[in-house]
Amino acid sequence: MNEKIAPRKVEKLLAVKGMNDILPPDSARWEALEERVRHLMRRYAFENVRTPIVEPTALFVRGLGEVTDIVEKEMYSFDDRLNGEALTLRPENTAGVVRAAIEHTLLYNGAKRLYYMGPMFRHERPQRGRYRQFHQIGAEALGFSGGEVDAELILMAHALWQELGLAEVELQLNSLGQPEERKLHRAALIAHFEAHHEVLDEEAKRRLHLNPLRLLDSKNPAMQPVIEAAPRLMDFLGEASKRHLQSVTDVLDANGVAYTINPRLVRGMDYYNLTVFEFVTTKLGSQGTICAGGRYDYLFEQVGGKPTPAVGWAIGMERVLELLKEQGTSDAAPALDAYAIISDAAFLPVAMVCLQALRKAGTSVMMHAGGPEGMASMKSQFKRADASGARYALVFGPDEMALGQVTLKALRDASIAQQTLALPQAAQWGKSLQSNA
Repeated sequence: MNEKIAPRKVEKLLAVKGMNDILPPDSARWEALEERVRHLMRRYAFENVRTPIVEPTALFVRGLGEVTDIVEKEMYSFDDRLNGEALTLRPENTAGVVRAAIEHTLLYNGAKRLYYMGPMFRHERPQRGRYRQFHQIGAEALGFSGGEVDAELILMAHALWQELGLAEVELQLNSLGQPEERKLHRAALIAHFEAHHEVLDEEAKRRLHLNPLRLLDSKNPAMQPVIEAAPRLMDFLGEASKRHLQSVTDVLDANGVAYTINPRLVRGMDYYNLTVFEFVTTKLGSQGTICAGGRYDYLFEQVGGKPTPAVGWAIGMERVLELLKEQGTSDAAPALDAYAIISDAAFLPVAMVCLQALRKAGTSVMMHAGGPEGMASMKSQFKRADASGARYALVFGPDEMALGQVTLKALRDASIAQQTLALPQAAQWGKSLQSNA
């Protein structure tokens, strides 16, 4: 007696929480943003750099600082099973770009302006605009010491918001001064918070003598009055640091870019000095920072290089796209130019020669594919053509094939008359079908 064996149920695998798939048509919005950024970078003479997503853990411990949320709580770190090397999925990419510049002596012939796009990883609680795999666009100017380059980077980000049509984005500025100035400020901060020790939570008490600047980042409501009354770094700045900040604001003023000086702006990495800035919005709740950066003149030395001034920023792509959607200004996917309707599988070779000529000329065309069961009915194919969003249908029927022609039918504009076109001239007439024609 033959017994039927029930098929074994295979568990469905899902993506890791906080690491999201980006699918059509949403992926078209990402491509549109990336393309705008590439054009922007070319205009500002920034060149593309691509670094690995896995770096030595020591790079981030030394570069970002041991007593930071990123290093202490958020990094995806592991030991390489082959050689035991401590590795980390990059939580940010400034340190990686600096490491690459040092390793390949990239600045041997002079300063560089570089940009990157790609995924970063932090083990955080996923929420709107904050994911475990998130994507950044970054710009890094390596080897430049003047405040005018800080301002140029800010102007570049500001230009992007204008081109994207983003409104209600505020620029906040601060100066973190130089190490000696921060040392004096650090001592004053410790004394201030020690005088209010009873108000500090356990995390603040732990960090007080390790990195008191991080206490200014605390979101604990009970600590806010003490934080507001804390000594301000701005009051400890020397003349050179003040002049540097003034050189930045002079350029912004000349270009009509509004800003607010925020003396509590400190950023979450230890490598910053002098200028720091954020572009923020109130439209995304608690995740309101869409771009942040500043000067990091000592990072090269911290990761084993020669003293090199540098400044940069990073944009959170998810947050920018969310803000675009919130404002209703998001770029839509470009319209498909044409959909090929093919009445018989026997016509496929000839039809595909035409389609290849159209694509080579820059026309976007979707081909109807029948598969082993043969081509679908013409009625069914027209329904699919309409659903595809294509502006035109290209009909390859028996009458057309006999004459070496194709029928062009407008799907979106009834005022455009149907016409027949010669197959050998596809490259010429195909240009008129393009959405930018």
